Amino acid sequence: MRVERIWVKRAHRGPMDPVDVATLVEGKGVEGSASFGSYRQVTIITLERWLAMMAELGADVDPSARRADLLVSGLDLELSRDRLMNVGSCLLRIGGEVKPCERMDEAYRGLRAVMGPQWGGGAWAEVLRGGDIVVGDAVSWHGELFS
Repeated sequence: MRVERIWVKRAHRGPMDPVDVATLVEGKGVEGSASFGSYRQVTIITLERWLAMMAELGADVDPSARRADLLVSGLDLELSRDRLMNVGSCLLRIGGEVKPCERMDEAYRGLRAVMGPQWGGGAWAEVLRGGDIVVGDAVSWHGELFS
């Protein structure tokens, strides 16, 4: 269970810049992101769900097309509302599901539809304890031991 990729949104509807390190700011989100200070402070998708959707579509779309801040592996976001997640030294509270928008079909025809079930659009979270995160950092549900 780890951080696989991190992106910073340069501008609304703008490119997603891959980074190796980002700073999460308590109550604000990803420092330097166009979404900094928004209601959905951090958006998260999982590698496993992304790969399943690509297999269903017979596609090979880069996960940055989802426009999330974090790609994590090893855990399931479905029905995780109000759960606490450790990301490196940071603590996030899952606020809910991110519903896919029409931009997903701009990335690949049919992507929006396959994202609907099982929280395929990912989750959004608020930052309860901020700090730096790095690709490769451990990710776990708060209070659960690493496997």
